[in-house]
Amino acid sequence: MESLQGSFLISTSKMPDPRFREKLIYMCGHTEEGAIGLVVNNPLPDVTLNEILAGANIPIPDFELPPVYIGGPVEMEAGFILYTADYHVENQLQVSTTVCLSSNPHILQDIALHNGPSNYLFLLGYAGWGPGQLEHELTDNGWLVLPAEDDIIFSTPDSMKWKVAAQKFGIDISTYGDVVGNA
Repeated sequence: MESLQGSFLISTSKMPDPRFREKLIYMCGHTEEGAIGLVVNNPLPDVTLNEILAGANIPIPDFELPPVYIGGPVEMEAGFILYTADYHVENQLQVSTTVCLSSNPHILQDIALHNGPSNYLFLLGYAGWGPGQLEHELTDNGWLVLPAEDDIIFSTPDSMKWKVAAQKFGIDISTYGDVVGNA
């Protein structure tokens, strides 16, 4: 299978795992060894980026920060920053020509100082699949794969990302996969 890195996974009505119901995942890596992605539409209401910065002894900026997201159920204590490629830092993964991923805390310092990326999400945890696991879920129609768009990740309201990602390609994801008829 061709790598899905840089693509969206949109959960369908066939998704058996309730943790991924109506979730939009941005795929950050996909090889024969497995896959990793980040849920980009699941803000965490109980934790703020101000608290994350304070916990890392980084000064709190005088401007409003975006929410913290649950990137997935794996390693929830691990923090990741998904950001636009207008910013560069050591130890970053170039996911696409326009989006990078890193866990380098220097990015948070730069954000606090107005020197960070123009667009970013801070996420706790990630979604991960072992060898062949994602491919199996795809054959079971649990996910719809579509090209990713940066404006959906960084500019679309979280409550709309799941639907908007599919609508860009003429798909009503809320009814995708439903079978209507008589036997």
